[in-house]
Amino acid sequence: MTLTELKYIVAVARERHFGRAAEACFVSQPTLSVAIRKLEDELGVTLFERGGNEIGVTPIGMRVVEQAQRVLEESANLREIARQGNDPLEGPLRVGVIHTVGPYLLPRLVPEQIRMTPQMPLLLQENMTQRLLELLRQGEIDCAIVALPLPEVGLTVRPLYDEPFVVSVPSQHPLAQKEQIDAAELKNETMLLLGTGHCFRDQVLGVCPELARFSAASEGIQRTFEGSSLETIRHMVAAGIGVTVLPASAIATNSAESQYLTYVPFSRPIPDRRIVLAWRKSFPRINAIDALTQAIRACGLPGVQYLDDDGNPVGKG
Repeated sequence: MTLTELKYIVAVARERHFGRAAEACFVSQPTLSVAIRKLEDELGVTLFERGGNEIGVTPIGMRVVEQAQRVLEESANLREIARQGNDPLEGPLRVGVIHTVGPYLLPRLVPEQIRMTPQMPLLLQENMTQRLLELLRQGEIDCAIVALPLPEVGLTVRPLYDEPFVVSVPSQHPLAQKEQIDAAELKNETMLLLGTGHCFRDQVLGVCPELARFSAASEGIQRTFEGSSLETIRHMVAAGIGVTVLPASAIATNSAESQYLTYVPFSRPIPDRRIVLAWRKSFPRINAIDALTQAIRACGLPGVQYLDDDGNPVGKG
């Protein structure tokens, strides 16, 4: 029995699909299947009900998976205890961050963290929320900067800041002349969205539900195009391809293309998102989490409302 095999069964139990579990674990499906069959033979039990489009977990399999998750968490804690030595701030902190936060927070966070705790370098990884949660479960990262809501239990979550959304349009677009935009006004525009899997895409669809209901026969939005990043989408807006919705921190103030873009706030109620720091409840380096939190709050990220640990406003970026 190995930790790798335990990671595989936890992934299959979550995904209910061998192919998706293998993809989440960055291995081939045959490799994952053989390892799980080997573990079942070693334990003398059947963990998964195979057949059909979705894999089921047997009652004994559920108990084994729950214990496997605890073992993975505790093994990660052992590594952390060994790494930190006598100083909880000594040694790297492995931080995950979602794609729609990283490009705007990290250029400010890294120098701030170096200034405040140079003995605790940040090992950074950008990814989608689902993948970051998987890495947290497996103990591959220590904490993650993500947006609510989180489809996850067993994590401690600390609020960092609230961030309003704005509409980005080409400077010559008729909407650029407005002081505020109602979400309903976007339904007849060519909208540029992130691809499936990005939580910010889902948040924008929540603001503009007409996008999700689009069909050729409907009166909804004319067209939608998908981009791989907010920066790619911003370039397309500057080129006049369409309009988009951005978090306030993504507003470009000094880029060469800023003269071709106009940012218009939403009318009230202004849609926004809450950015939080999440970590395993069993993670032992709480002082490191506190230090990271302080560094994030010291970044002065423009356009956001910083929050204390209880979610109360503490000042704007």
